[in-house]
Amino acid sequence: MKVILIKDVPKVGKKSEVKEVADGYARNFLLPRGLAKAASDSALEQLEAEKAQQAIEAEADLAQTQEIVAGLDGNEFEIAAKMGEEGKLYGSITAAKIAKALQDKGLKVKKSQVKMEKPIKETGEHEITLEFPHGLEAKIKIIITEEIKENLS
Repeated sequence: MKVILIKDVPKVGKKSEVKEVADGYARNFLLPRGLAKAASDSALEQLEAEKAQQAIEAEADLAQTQEIVAGLDGNEFEIAAKMGEEGKLYGSITAAKIAKALQDKGLKVKKSQVKMEKPIKETGEHEITLEFPHGLEAKIKIIITEEIKENLS
């Protein structure tokens, strides 16, 4: 019997795949548990329409991501940090702090997208890679400067 899988089924297939399975397995296990539906002509047409819609959405998402990467690639961003007497940072600049600084500038960047070997512990320019969906990357420069202390008099 031909079925369309509604959910991933171990050792059978993944969601939206059309599979040929034993009649008893389909009637007694897959169909009653809502894991699959019979692959009728109308169900197959609906599946093709859904796949076409998903392809259109993926194409639009790729174009949007490419636009974001093109806008970010090569840009410089400044982050002010507290410093000790010898020019060393009190704390370190982590991926989370970089993501927060970019979000404050209106960019949609998650900390998981910020790729760095180790946290930044000194001032100056540092090159950071941002990873985006579809295998796209943007390289940006983070400039760490001393936070200006305000005197209250």
